[in-house]
Order: sequence, then C-alpha cells, then structure tokens
Amino acid sequence: MNVREKKERQSGEPCMIWDATLESLAWKSRGWEQVCRYQDLEPADSSMEEENETRKINNSFLRDHNYATEADIISTVEFNSTGELLATGDKGGRVVVFQREQESKTQPHRRGEYNVYSTFQSHEPEFDYLKSLEIEEKINKIKWLPQQNAAYFLLSTNDKTVKLWKISERDKRPEGYNLKDEDGRFRDPSTITTLRVPVLQPMDLMVEATARRVFSNAHTYHINSISVNSDLQTFISTDDLRVNLWNLEITDRSFNIVDIKPANMEELTEVITSAEFHPQQCHTFAYTSSKGCIRLCDMRQAALCDKHCKYFEEPEDPSTRSFFSEIISSISDVKFSHNGRYLMTRDYLTVKVWDLQMENKPLETYQVHDYLRGKLCSLYENDCIFDKFECVWNGSDSVIMTGSYNNFFRMFDRNTKRDVTLEASRENSKPRAILKPRKVCVGGKRRKDEISVDSLDFSKKILHTTWHPHENIIAVAATNNLYIFQDKVN
Repeated sequence: MNVREKKERQSGEPCMIWDATLESLAWKSRGWEQVCRYQDLEPADSSMEEENETRKINNSFLRDHNYATEADIISTVEFNSTGELLATGDKGGRVVVFQREQESKTQPHRRGEYNVYSTFQSHEPEFDYLKSLEIEEKINKIKWLPQQNAAYFLLSTNDKTVKLWKISERDKRPEGYNLKDEDGRFRDPSTITTLRVPVLQPMDLMVEATARRVFSNAHTYHINSISVNSDLQTFISTDDLRVNLWNLEITDRSFNIVDIKPANMEELTEVITSAEFHPQQCHTFAYTSSKGCIRLCDMRQAALCDKHCKYFEEPEDPSTRSFFSEIISSISDVKFSHNGRYLMTRDYLTVKVWDLQMENKPLETYQVHDYLRGKLCSLYENDCIFDKFECVWNGSDSVIMTGSYNNFFRMFDRNTKRDVTLEASRENSKPRAILKPRKVCVGGKRRKDEISVDSLDFSKKILHTTWHPHENIIAVAATNNLYIFQDKVN
C-alpha cells in the first residue's frame, strides 16, 4: 500500500498533493498534474525493438506549459537502489520523490505507475557577499543511499552545498503528556496529581523530509557531481578543479583528494567535468576532464590522488581536427558498469565504453547524433554545443541510453549492436498509443516517417535519464516534463 492509498484509507477522502508547478499553492485531488499513459512502442524492421526492448509509457508527469517557468525545468533524475522510488530535482531547488504503485489483483497494469510520494524544497537561492556572487538553488545532482531501515536517505547538491535528507513516514503521535496540555501549553506542576503514561495514537499518514546534514564551505567552484562510496560511509563531491572526500557523519571538514588547480591560473588547460566511485572497490574512483580523458585513481596509493593509476584517452585523428574538436571531446558524464569492469563516458557526439584493462582506446563507440557534425558552427553560436548530456546503463549492462535533441533519446544494445531512436513528447503520450522509432534524414529524399536534420528543435533536449536498477523501466526528463517508460506488457 503506497502513501496515497494509506492516506485515503485513513481519512476516507481523496489525498491532496501540492502541485509545485504552479506559482500559487493550487491543490489538486488525486495526483500532481499527473496523466497516466500506457503506450506501446511499435516494432520496426531490423532495429533493437524487434526483441524485448520495446518500451511503453506508463506514466507521464506533465507540467502545464501555461504555468511552467525556468524553475520548473528538471535538472536531475535518479532511481534509488531498489527502483521503488524515483527522485527529480529542478532549477527551483525542489526535490520531488515518486513512489511505485504496489501490485493490485484488480489493476495489475498499475504496478509500473509512479505517484508523488514527497515534495520538499532542498535548496534556496543564496548570495556570497565576500565574492559578490549569486548561488543558484538549482539541484545539480541527486544520489540515493542504500536503504538501511524504514527511512530513506538521499544526497542533493546545488553549486556549493551538499545536503543529506531523510525521508520518513509517521502515522502515530504521542498523547497524554504529564507536563503539557493537549494543546501544547505547559501545565502548572502544582496541579499535577497523577502520573500519566503517554500513549501513541494513530494519525493521518505524513511523509516528512528532514535535512540531517549540510556539507558546505568546501568548494570554490561549482559542484558538478557527487558519488556515494560502496563503504556507505563516505562520498565525493567534485567541482571544476577539485574532488573532496566527505564522511557522511562529519560536516565541518572534508579531505581534498584531487586538486588540478595550477599555481598560475593562466596555465589552466582543463577542468574536471564529472567523477564517480567504483561500485565495489571503495578505494577506486574515476574522474573525467574537458580534454576527453579519464583518470582512474586509487586512494590506497596516496592521500592526494593527483597522480592517477590509469589514464584512458583515445588518440585524436589529425585529419578530423577542427576548431570544435576540443569542445566536442569534453566528457560530460561518466558511469561505471554495475559489475565494475567497464566505464561509459558521454561526449557531445558519442558514447564510449572503456574496458578498465585497456587504456589506449575505447572498447566500443556509439554515434549518438553524428548528423550534427556538419552543424557544429550554428550549435556553437546558440551555445548548444556546450550542453551536458548524461548516459546510463541498464541493470545488466547490456544496453546503454543517452539523450539527444528534439526530445529524442537513443538506446544501444551492446550484444546485437542494434540501436533505436525514440521520442518523448506530449503529442505521443496518449493512452495505449504506439510510440514509433524515429529516424533523422541527413540529405537526399526524405521518407514519410523521417524528420529532416534541419527541422530538429534544439530547444527540446533530453539531458537527464535514469534506468531502473533491476527492471526495464526508464525515466526521461524533457525540460519540464518527466516521462517514465517500461517494457511492453502483453
């Protein structure tokens, strides 16, 4: 039984959830501008969806465009370790947590649906008076901690501050205090003649989000990533020039384990773009740079990991070098595979899979939108060339997914070498409608079901994606909309 069902059973009324997309506190019954969608993908010839990789929309969390603001744009999305919860963060500093529907004999198809579980303001806008800088409230990353008890814990970060949040349920309250009245006022001790034993009384179910730790004042530059260690005691936070190691119980100090800041800033040639811990080895982590290289570090070798133990970089082909080469080679995301054997990186045009035992070249390279190579000049002029796309593995490390423009997202099957392009859009999210694979026409005669590269909308982009850890369920953030897809269910 999820929170909504518990609330409705206790109160006998539809649960009410705040619609945070509206400027005013507009209350809505049974959901949060939530439109349930069941949408099967239509198989196409000789593409990955011939197999069981077909997806269907089961829930489209659509915010009203008439009310959507810059603060509503989703900036991160993340499943927890079980996949039962899904968290999103936005540019307004809010975190929305969705909970998966439980099995129902009467409505088995609702198992895949996610409904709002908790909404809270994680970060507020701040101002650094010493440096005269505004600090945005935008949530850059969310990372879940593995569940240890009935409560859930997650880390969220903006540009400067990481916070540890506890999300818990409460459905009982103590009553019968000796020193306080029922309304909370203190009683005169002289009037107390009997000793009462407080008892717990049932109450309407309440989901509380509490900030348990605040990790601040450790980053001069903007935090771009955080990663929880497999020892469940530490995590790293990464900015443009440094990587800091924190203990989850200690907020007043951190250890600087990587520092690439030169003595003279004019000699700066690269910045750190992302970092992640190894999923099994608590002493190993990797960080990437704007030069397109990956450094693997071992914290057992030295306290300061400026000297890496492995260095991954693909040699550049001199014949293809251009003004944009360094920009498009910058790595925007890095992910270890679940088994810890591979690294996946995303640059502007490609996704690459690296074997940790082979440093000189990637094991696999997948072209995400190579048809944009001829449009780099216009993409540079409108700043799209600096967009930072994320990439994600499926639970078995056999399929990888990443986003593109025009609300397209791409999937690559590592075993069959097939790929598919899908679109997340409001027009396609009708109940039980078929979601067809999309194709982009580069030149020549365009087919009926193809879209011209000149017709792509670069303001619609999918930067943030996540994959359920055990099932074929994915979440895709398209500006201020969240789409959840799953395998086709017959």
